[in-house]
Amino acid sequence: QVQLVESGGGLVQAGGSLRLSCAASRRTFSRYAMGWFRQALGKEREFVAAISRSGGTTYYADSVKGRFTISRDNAKNIVYLQMNGLKPEDTAVYYCAAEDSTYYSGSYVSSEPNEYDYWGQGTQVTVSS
Repeated sequence: QVQLVESGGGLVQAGGSLRLSCAASRRTFSRYAMGWFRQALGKEREFVAAISRSGGTTYYADSVKGRFTISRDNAKNIVYLQMNGLKPEDTAVYYCAAEDSTYYSGSYVSSEPNEYDYWGQGTQVTVSS
């Protein structure tokens, strides 16, 4: 079992920045590929960004490319999502997720929510116009 706890959400004006953090409970954190997803009110959960277990590979949704950066610190069991240039359409609950990628390539990342094994409880991000 992996427990994931997100933090760092809040209210920000358009154009502002936030950094989300996701702390994982397992010391084997480095075997997990990690992803960030979001779900706006009345909409389906959508992919935001993903990072391989080593951090060497990242992947972004087109809607956030160039504005958001995913990173991880395997020594601290934390994955981050730096969000710059926020827009009102970025308003959503943001979730981090973990997928055991031990038997996959070290560069493995996934944008499919069904591939992920563990999820956090989410943190609200609200961007005002």
